Formats: sequence, structure tokens, C-alpha cells
Amino acid sequence: MARDYYGILGVGRNASDQEIKRAYRKLARELHPDVNPDADAQEKFRDVSTAYEVLSDPEKRRIVDMGGDPMESAGAGGGFSGAGFGGLGDVFEAFFGGMGAAGGQRRPRGRVQPGADSLLRTRLSLAECAVGVTKHLTVDTAVLCDLCQGAGTNGNSKPVRCETCGGAGEVQTVQRSFLGQVMTSRPCPTCRGTGETIPDPCRKCGGDGRVRSRREIAAPIPAGVANGMRVRLAAQGEIGPGGGPAGDLYVEIVEQPHDTFVRDGDDLHCTIRVPMVDAALGTTVVIDTILDGPTELSIPAGTQPGEVSVLRGHGMPKLRSSARGDLVAHLDIVVPTKLDNKQSELLRKYKSTRNGERTEVLSAQSEHNSGLFARLRASFSGR
Repeated sequence: MARDYYGILGVGRNASDQEIKRAYRKLARELHPDVNPDADAQEKFRDVSTAYEVLSDPEKRRIVDMGGDPMESAGAGGGFSGAGFGGLGDVFEAFFGGMGAAGGQRRPRGRVQPGADSLLRTRLSLAECAVGVTKHLTVDTAVLCDLCQGAGTNGNSKPVRCETCGGAGEVQTVQRSFLGQVMTSRPCPTCRGTGETIPDPCRKCGGDGRVRSRREIAAPIPAGVANGMRVRLAAQGEIGPGGGPAGDLYVEIVEQPHDTFVRDGDDLHCTIRVPMVDAALGTTVVIDTILDGPTELSIPAGTQPGEVSVLRGHGMPKLRSSARGDLVAHLDIVVPTKLDNKQSELLRKYKSTRNGERTEVLSAQSEHNSGLFARLRASFSGR
């Protein structure tokens, strides 16, 4: 039966090359014989080294994914492949981040690199979030040098091989450690890892292939965006070194507070002050909604303090959908604090007609108080 090389390294079958490398480095640091002399650890180290050798090789990994074992055909059932402890170059790289004597040199880094992403923030009113808008923004990013068109050279001059690293893009040093002499590598400080230098750089960009520039762009913001959301504008970010492809520009939404409405997801909330008489008799109020203009809301007779009235489908649009949230009106019943003699007399006459009604303390188990105490418990539990 083929060995589970993924399980040996503790990674999934969809693991990336970087995830496999990180898992190997972690295990190599724990199990290497110079660190852990235990016999079981040495056996596990052989298995880990073999697993990394297999999964870091695209062809061998393909055989594993098809259900085979590439090491059986290579006669390497013990886990080694002729490189001592599983390839000392990989072990040295795991410990020191460089290449050992058994490893090879890295390839020079290309001078042309992808650009970085950029981030802008823009303020939108609630109405702009509701209907969508095109914002004209000023962006300060790196753009392609129009003099050298990204080449970084002056006129017809060309890059030359770096004299410091000989075109390798890295320089090597030898250090002594508990493993003996270890050769480590780092990017060349002269060419920054590209293996090339530009003796006659562009007069405008200094050899970078890009310059800073301020420009105006039109950013389409879709309806339904909310505070903190980001709209991606592809290839509108920084041009990369050497004229490399531009990164993306992200526009982050900062939603401004509204005078009337408070947003909760796709729902809008507002508070309506209702005089006690209107709550008792019922009334109609006109709300100036965000998308539908003045809209009537009926308040039924006998409305109690704290009740809500909902206008379905009058809230914010859902992002990239034709559906909409609701408008929730919280009704604040207003009891008059000052009455003249005539108003007081009228209320006394009204009271005299309401036989049996009196002020009393309700039981905690009453229907009215059950809802009150539930709200109290919710408020305390949320602290």
C-alpha cells in the first residue's frame, strides 16, 4: 500500500507548495538527529524527509495523487534517496533559510514584479449607499514611466550582469554551527536579487520603471454597499517594479450617519413620537423614505408604548439583488406633562367612563411583564 506522504507531514492533499515547505521545516527542527537523538525521532525524520522529497517534486506528487508510490519504483523504501539525511540542502534551508552544500542556487528574481494593491476610503451618505453612485477619486500611486516605458534604462542602454553576485541574484556566506559549516544565501545587496544592474538608468524613474503620479479615476459603487465594505477596481493600483502589472485598488466605504434612519444590515430603523391621543384613536404619519419618497404609515388605534410598525420592502437594497430590507418604525408614545384646567377636566370625565381600570403592580408572571423581563435579561446578558 502506498504511504500517506501528506499524513506524514500533517498537511491536506490540497496543500500548497509553501504549506508543505512550512510543515517540513517545523518537523525538521524537532526531529533532526543533531537536535533529537532519540531513535524514534530519527526514524520519523527519515519519513518526513522522504515525504518532503516526494511532495516537493511535481512529478512524484502527481504519482502520489494517482494512488501510487514513486519511492517504491526508485528502490527507496527506507525513505532516503542518496542524500544522507534526506537531502542536507533542505535541512539547512529549514534551519537557516539558505541553501546548504547539497543544494543548488536559487534563480535570480525577475526585475519585473507585480505591483501592490492600494486602498482608498470614501465617504457616502445613506442615500448614496442606497442608490449606488460613481465617485470621482484622486489616486496617488506608482504609474508606468512614460520615458522608458518600464525598461528603467536610458535611451538604448541595456542592463548588465551584476558584478557582485555574477548574475546569481544572491551572495553566499559560510558560518559555523552545531551542524558544522553551513553555507547560507541572501539576496544580493547590489542588484536586490535580480542578477542585473542598470549602469545608465532612466533620467525620470531612476531605473525603477515607474514614477509617482496623481490621477483621477471614476469608481462605480453598487447600490446596497454598507460601512466597511470594499469595492475592488482591478488593475487600478500600483504599477510593479520594472513596469510590472498593476495591483488592484480597493475603495472602502465609510457610511455617514443619517438624521432620521439608523441602518441595521438591509433594514432601516426610525423613531416616531406619537401623542397619547393619536395612539389611542389611531392616526397616519408620512415618512420621507430614502428610496420611495413620502410614504404613509398607519398607526392603529390602541397602539402601546414600545410597539413597532413595519413597512415591508422599504429599507435598503440588498447588494447585487432586487430584494430590499424593511423600514421599522419604533413608536414612542408621548404622555403630556402639563395640562390646563379644561384638559384635566376632560381626562377626568374620560376616566370616569373607564370603570374597573386602576393602577396596580403586576405579577412577574403576567403576560405583560414576561416580555419586559425578557428584554431586561437580554440587556444584562449583552453586557
